[in-house]
Amino acid sequence: MAEFQGGENLLFLTDEQLRQGIEAMFFAYRGFTADPDRILATLAYGRAHHRAIHFISRSPGTTVNNLLAILGVTKQSLNRVLRALVEDGLVDSRVGKSDKRERHLYLTEEGEALERKLSDAQRARMRAAYRAAGPQAVAGFRQVLKAMMDPDMRRRYYAIRETDT
Repeated sequence: MAEFQGGENLLFLTDEQLRQGIEAMFFAYRGFTADPDRILATLAYGRAHHRAIHFISRSPGTTVNNLLAILGVTKQSLNRVLRALVEDGLVDSRVGKSDKRERHLYLTEEGEALERKLSDAQRARMRAAYRAAGPQAVAGFRQVLKAMMDPDMRRRYYAIRETDT
């Protein structure tokens, strides 16, 4: 099997080259989630819990509806995840001040500690990969990821990043 070559004919990739890229994404995702999965398993949590914790951390006070839109899951599925996180003292759900029907979500101190533990593991993996690949590859990788996002998700991605500045 021919190894995928970096910059060759990027606009005219063969099906085999695309298949190799798809497989690389699968294996990279498996590695990217392995460390957090081990941590989550000790708590009887899964990736849905991790994603909820991550995005609540990134946007404290986010509403349940906003989290639903970001995660793209059903309300029933998210409620199951949030119920466990609230019952276990990791997430605080507060009634909205202007709209009593809204629930705003915040990580507790314990939730923040778990989020740090999970993201530290992923940051270490990404940092090592970014260092190994170099700045040009990192910029190209980010560009590819953004191009793969649906337009609505790309807008949400940029909206979340704006909170960093």
